[in-house]
Order: sequence, then structure tokens, then C-alpha cells
Amino acid sequence: MSGFFGVASKEDCVLELFYGVDYHSHLGTRRGGMAVHGADGFDRAIHNIENTPFRTKFDKDVGNMKGNIGIGCISDYEPQPLLFSSKIGSFSLAFVGKVNNYEELLEDLYSRSKTHFQEMTNGTVNVTELIAALICEKDSFAEGIRYVQDLVDGSLSMLLMTKDGIYAARDKMGRTPIVVGHKEGAYCLSFESHAYINLGFQDYKELGPGEIVYVTPESVETLVEPGKEMKICSFLWVYYGYPTSAYEGVNVEEMRYRCGSMLAKRDGDSVHPDIVAGVPDSGIAHAIGYANESGVPYARPFIKYTPTWPRSFMPTNQSQRNLIARMKLIPVKALIEDKKLLLIDDSIVRGTQLRETTEFLYRSGAKEVHVRPACPPIMYGCKYLNFSRSRSEMELIARQMIQKREGDNCPQEVLDEYADPCTCKYEQMIEDIRKQQNFTTLRYHRLDDLLASIGIEPCKVCTYCFNGKE
Repeated sequence: MSGFFGVASKEDCVLELFYGVDYHSHLGTRRGGMAVHGADGFDRAIHNIENTPFRTKFDKDVGNMKGNIGIGCISDYEPQPLLFSSKIGSFSLAFVGKVNNYEELLEDLYSRSKTHFQEMTNGTVNVTELIAALICEKDSFAEGIRYVQDLVDGSLSMLLMTKDGIYAARDKMGRTPIVVGHKEGAYCLSFESHAYINLGFQDYKELGPGEIVYVTPESVETLVEPGKEMKICSFLWVYYGYPTSAYEGVNVEEMRYRCGSMLAKRDGDSVHPDIVAGVPDSGIAHAIGYANESGVPYARPFIKYTPTWPRSFMPTNQSQRNLIARMKLIPVKALIEDKKLLLIDDSIVRGTQLRETTEFLYRSGAKEVHVRPACPPIMYGCKYLNFSRSRSEMELIARQMIQKREGDNCPQEVLDEYADPCTCKYEQMIEDIRKQQNFTTLRYHRLDDLLASIGIEPCKVCTYCFNGKE
């Protein structure tokens, strides 16, 4: 995943940019970057933040950079933002999204021009540079942005900074958010709506799907009106989003309370745990909602060691991820021993980490471990955002269970049955997952309940990873 932040101000904005970008650190852990423009022209800094937080890595840059316009990015993939010089002007670019037809677009560009690329990421052309090259095929930034969004298969939201202002473009289907904040003499642009509150900005507007605006220190000009269709990612509320953020007017923390409440209502009187707990950090609010609804006490039977594991994402190497999953959660044996626990996590992807969490609860003396994921079984790899590091859908635990029952080539209509919580096949899959994970009981959040928890029109929410529906 990635997140970005931008500022257009009448005064120097480097410090505001620095803190605004830092407030997106929960969205990625590989690269951080800032670019500014001021009296001395463009300046940029990009650092690896895999082992050092953004604030620490960029502390010296803040003292050296000067500018009244700037953009920055936290990324799990491409180093961003990059700087470019072109026939339509010099600019800096950062994006959030996923370009599925990357190779096709690259080969098409090579076939039509003598374009070359400088920035490489893991031995391939940096996607940010490819997007910039496509934008520069047109005669203006606004025209180029719309052009590249039409070409991309996947999703694409971006900030493009010139010497005079910032172009902001939300993905055509609104899969990721962009919000605008305002204070006297300045506007800001942000993925997360909470990122500018402590910087003195007030909510100004939320861009609609496909909307393109041009922001200067004096104004926000709409260049392309928002579209009517939207498919915003449901995982923004379930997992990605910081609790203080809101998307389409729906606060993340409040949605998670409703989610937990609905899980409790589905359970009814079927289980009798001693305590309800959430897997830190994103499972906590869901667990509070469950506890409030059920009357079962909320407790913290394990604590996340935040001094050295402050962020939710972890390294790309799976064996290292598994080790860190064990290292960062410390059990409180007094709250576990001889207790029946009901545990809520945001999701189950591969199942490795939650299985190990369950095992250490048993080793610490738990009598029962009931698990309630805060979303439906993940059946498909996301085509629109880099949610999971899974290289194949067969790494997903739900698909593994289906494969064991149905073989390698399961027809779509059968997969649809497994995604439907009212079918016998769905119940079989859940029971297979429960047994493999060694849970006492397992009940996933239903898709209809998830949509009700979010509370906006269901047709405006993307649920592809759960049911494969576009």
C-alpha cells in the first residue's frame, strides 16, 4: 500500500509536509520521499525506511529543504516522488494504486518512441516513471493525467507538483481517497483525512471518483468533474485506515465498532467467552464493538511491543514476517491462563500469523480460543491495490481449503458457492480452516454485515477480494 500528502502554501511548507507525510507511515514501510519547490527550484529526498521510521530518516532533510509547494509519499513499493523535466514543464509525481498492465504499457511506449528510463525498482522500470512518461505524451498535465488513467488497468490516484501548484487526481472508480484541507494561505491534499488536523487545516472537500483538481496557495480549481460510479476499497475501513480517518464521511473507528457489534449479534448465545480481545492494532476497535454489544469484558491478553514494532506492516520476506509476528506480541499470562478467549483480527490471509498467535495463547494456558475475523474469507487477490503480498491466490487459506476439496481447476460457479455464507460448501470451508488453525470456533464477518457496517450504498464499495465481483 502507499499514502501521500501535499501542501501548496504562501509560506514555507516543508515542516507541514514532513509531518503530513509522517502521518501516513502506517500505509507502508519500504520507501519514504518528499519533493518541494521554492526560490531555489526543485528539491527532493528519498530514503529507505525499512529499519528506521520516516521522521528519523528525514530529520536532516527538513532542515535543508525549502519551498512553498511540496508533495511526499510513503510507499511499500516504488521510491517516490520522482522529478521530471518535459516538454510540458518540470514536475514531481507520486501515486497510489496498482498498474496491472505495466508491461503492456511499457512495450507500447517503446514501440511508439525512443523513450528511455532511468529509475529502476527491483530491476524493472519504476512505475512512477512510466506513468510520468505517459502523461508527457499529451500537451497539458490535466490532459495527460486523464489519458494515463484511461490506459491503466487497476487503479491510479496521484499528486503531480509543478512550480506553481499541485494537480490531484483521484482514481476513476474512487478506490482510494483524496481529501483537501484548508487554512489561511494554504491548501493541503491527503490520502488520510486525519493527517492535517494537527497542522491547523480544516476539511475543505473530498474528491469524487475520477475528479481532477489544481491546487495553489490561493484556490482549488476543478478541472475534471467527478464521475457517478464509485468502488471504494472496503479494506480502508477494515484494515488499512487509521482509526481517526474517515472515507466518504464514514469514520474508521466507528465503523469497526459496528463491525464488532454485528459479529456479536451473529454469535448470540452460541459461545460464552470470559474475555474479548483484539489482535493489535487493527483488531482492537472491532473487539471493543463486540464487547460493548455482548457484555463480555474487553481485555488485552497480549500487548504489542510498540517501542521497536510501532507499525502494522512487516518485511517482504515471509519467514522474517513470521518471526516478527511472534516477536512483537507479548502475552499477559495472568489474563490468559484458564480463560476462554474470543479473539478478533481484521482478516485471515494466509493464516500463518494468527495460527501462531493462537498457539502461544494455548501455551500460555488458554482453555478456548474462539476467532472472529472482521471481514469475510478472502477468496481473490486484489486487482486494484497492493493489499496482500501473496504471489498466488493459492496462498490464501480459503483457496487452499477449496483446492483440497475441489482440485486445481475449480469452476467459477463452485467458487461462488464457497463465497456464499448460506451454502453447505461455505460451512465446509470454514470448518476446514478452523481445524487447520486449531481454533475452538470460527465465524467470519458476513459480506452483507460488512457492507452494513460501512453504511454507504453497497454498489459504491469494492468487494472483489471476497466475491470476485467487479
